[in-house]
Amino acid sequence: MFVKNIMIPKHECFTAQEDVTLKDALDMLEKYQIDGLPVLRGEVYLGVATRYNIYENYFHSNKDKEEYLNSTYVKDVLSYQGKFLQGGEIFEKTLIDLKDFPLMAVVDLNKHFLGVVTRSDVIGSFESAFGVNRPGVRIAFTSVETEGRIARLSEIAHHFHEHIISLVTFDETDKLVRRIVMKIEKKDNIDKFTKKLEEHGFRILSIQEV
Repeated sequence: MFVKNIMIPKHECFTAQEDVTLKDALDMLEKYQIDGLPVLRGEVYLGVATRYNIYENYFHSNKDKEEYLNSTYVKDVLSYQGKFLQGGEIFEKTLIDLKDFPLMAVVDLNKHFLGVVTRSDVIGSFESAFGVNRPGVRIAFTSVETEGRIARLSEIAHHFHEHIISLVTFDETDKLVRRIVMKIEKKDNIDKFTKKLEEHGFRILSIQEV
């Protein structure tokens, strides 16, 4: 999945032009309960204004609060000016970028604003990948890292008519052993299924209904 598949398009985003006052920006942040405002010059992305930016700048401004909010503009408190996405990135890499920031803008080659990706969007995609919101049985196991192991796992699941909700592997840098977490729909044949896995060299670590 790519960033462009999970981004919020610009017509659904709340943005501010560069000459919007901080008072109006704070009103927008509060009214729409959002964490950051992409700031634009026309259609061109300039950066993001957040509550943190606004308050931090205020403490260094030596201005009265009302004067500061009414005479300072969002273009004066920007962050992430040079940090943005262009839509073709794979979505999981954005989690690192969004670890300490609420959103990232998506722009075209001319830096025209296209939309945003938020931290909650990325977390929601990970939840979907892990099948977090669907009930089932979570099986964690290890496998010797040899060619065709995932294919063999799929064959066994198919033989038992298991409906796989999610399948995630770890330790891709380990040349010997890989950890695998599979979530399947709950059925009465779980014991037979896991026994067959063990017969084919998959070592079960845990089985948990979630």
